[in-house]
Amino acid sequence: MLQPRATGRSASARKYDLLTAMGSYALAQAKGPQRLVLRLMTLITARYNWGRDELCVGQREIAQLWSVDERTVKREMAKLRAMGWLVVRRQGARGRVTQYSIDIEAILKTTQPQWAAVGPDFVLRMEQGDAPDPKVVPLPMSGSVAPPDLSDGSEWALAQAVLHQEDPALFGAWARSLVRQDRAGGRLTLCAPSRFHAAYVETHLKDRILALCHSVDSEVSEIRITHA
Repeated sequence: MLQPRATGRSASARKYDLLTAMGSYALAQAKGPQRLVLRLMTLITARYNWGRDELCVGQREIAQLWSVDERTVKREMAKLRAMGWLVVRRQGARGRVTQYSIDIEAILKTTQPQWAAVGPDFVLRMEQGDAPDPKVVPLPMSGSVAPPDLSDGSEWALAQAVLHQEDPALFGAWARSLVRQDRAGGRLTLCAPSRFHAAYVETHLKDRILALCHSVDSEVSEIRITHA
């Protein structure tokens, strides 16, 4: 399979193969996911620094490239993080944009079912060297925790999906069972299944949940935790 970083003598061919896999996958999807992948492909082609393995572009510049507003950029980037295709390497701060990298292994894993549509030569090329090294002990995958349902497109669903990618154990233990109860202006109310659960989230996780929600919807400024 492709190397985790597209560098070296055959780097150009590997980049084209990666973009081909993404494009073929996108064309087999519905309109929403198709547009999301196309936006990422355009961003990668225009702005990705392959030598440093980083994407360091401001939301305003991305919005101009995609012909959308900055709020749409924030939501789309959150979706890509939730898919595992984009990884935050350094969080943005005042005067500094967020630095991302693409997770090639995650992209290949998602797009693999569509490789055959490109052709058998493409499948063979993508799978070359895929045999595992017997001296390497594989680590357990985080996929044992099922991802959240993104069908409603709410800020909480997106925030849960991002947390699932960043910390699946934490998501499975505490965030998955929090239910979006209400949204009033900038205040988002989440309902926990028990008093103890609500107290733990209030004490240990509320700030992180607020930061996640704010990262996908900048109008979220307060989190309120209730219980059943």
